[in-house]
Amino acid sequence: MCTPQGILGLPTVWPQEVPSPVSLPKQNPARRNRSATKATLSRIHNVVAPVLPEREDWHQLTLDWWEQIWASPMAPEFDTSDIHGLLVLADLVNAYWLEASSGRRAVLAKEIRLQRQCFGLTPIDRRRLQWEIERTDAAQDRGARRRATRVVPAGDPRAVLDAAQ
Repeated sequence: MCTPQGILGLPTVWPQEVPSPVSLPKQNPARRNRSATKATLSRIHNVVAPVLPEREDWHQLTLDWWEQIWASPMAPEFDTSDIHGLLVLADLVNAYWLEASSGRRAVLAKEIRLQRQCFGLTPIDRRRLQWEIERTDAAQDRGARRRATRVVPAGDPRAVLDAAQ
């Protein structure tokens, strides 16, 4: 069906009927809402930290940070192609600790924050990547004991309000 004039004076074609959306079969939905990065990270692994490049000015806090990230549960998720990015981040962390100017340190801190997001080094980054650190049995047992020993008042605590009237 054509109208005499559409936008800019050109004829506009309108479809006779608009097809309704077809629902997909339940056994094969098109969108599964699954994350490609979802993982449960184990605290126990055998990843060995790569050696930092030879330099004389590595700050001790940078060396500690390097060992900590490779001992962390995120280390098994790092690919060999990630090492270069982590080396850049190590250089930024080192520059931060060696910098005397607070203004320059603030600039370095911003860049470090941006770069470490890529590697899941903070809790919010792990949440975004849907990485969950495996809970230990001891922590789960403590939580279960704490919940089991919780004291529930026998009476209705709102009864105190009635007594005040």
